[in-house]
Amino acid sequence: MTTAPPNVTFVGAGPGAAEHLTLGALRVLQTADVVIHDRLVGPEVLDLIPRHVMRVDVGTAGFGPSTSQATINATLVAHALTGARVVRLKGGDCGIFGRLDEEIAALEAAGLPFRILPGLTTAAAAAAAIGQSLTGRGRNVALRIVTGHDMQGYAEQDWRGLARKQEVAAIYMGKKSARFLQGRLIMHGADPATPVSIVENASRADQRIIGTTLSHLPAAIAPCDGPAIILFGLAPRQAAVSLQRVQA
Repeated sequence: MTTAPPNVTFVGAGPGAAEHLTLGALRVLQTADVVIHDRLVGPEVLDLIPRHVMRVDVGTAGFGPSTSQATINATLVAHALTGARVVRLKGGDCGIFGRLDEEIAALEAAGLPFRILPGLTTAAAAAAAIGQSLTGRGRNVALRIVTGHDMQGYAEQDWRGLARKQEVAAIYMGKKSARFLQGRLIMHGADPATPVSIVENASRADQRIIGTTLSHLPAAIAPCDGPAIILFGLAPRQAAVSLQRVQA
C-alpha cells in the first residue's frame, strides 16, 4: 500500500442495522462520490448515503444470480481511475468472506491506492442477539469462523476438530449446505444433541432466532429466506429470545 491519498475506501457496513455502522464508515459515506455496494448491505445503511452520491449495486448471492467478480473489479477500477472518491461498501466486515483480496489485487494492478475500514461481522451481532459470548472460559478456548461453501461448492473443513466437545463455530453461508454440514460433523463424532443457534437477518427489524440441535439443523434452517448464520455449539439464552418476542 502506498501513502498517497486513497482513491478507494473499503468499508464494512456491519450486519444490517445502522447502529452497527462505525463513525469512520459514516464519514466516508457522507463524503463519497460513488458507493459500490453489495446485496447484503442493510437498507438502513444505504439510507445514510446522500442523495447526490452515485450508487452502484453489484450484489452477489451464493448459488444464485450474481454480478461476476471480474465485473465488480472492473467497475471499481473504472470509477477510481476518474479520481472520484469511491467507497466499496460490503456487508458485515469486508475482510471476512468478502472477497477483499481479489478487489485489492485489481486496484494494485491499476496502481490505485486504497484503505480499509473494518466493520462489525455478523457472527458478533448474532451472538449478541442470542445473549451469548463467542468465547467462554471453561467452554471454548477458540472460535472458528468458517464458510458453508466456497468456489468449488460445499466447503471442506477440519471436521474432526469441529466435532470435538465444547467447540464453537460461526458458519457463514450455510443454508444450502446445512445437510452436508450435519452429515460431516456427525460422521466425525459430533454429538447430534449439540446446540445450534440460527440467526436470520441478524440485527435487522425482521431478525429471527431459531434454537435447535445438530440433529435438526437442516429442517430448522429450511424456512429461512434471508441471510442466516449458524452458531454451532451455542444455544440462545431464554432472556434474549424473550426480549426478541416482545419486540416482534
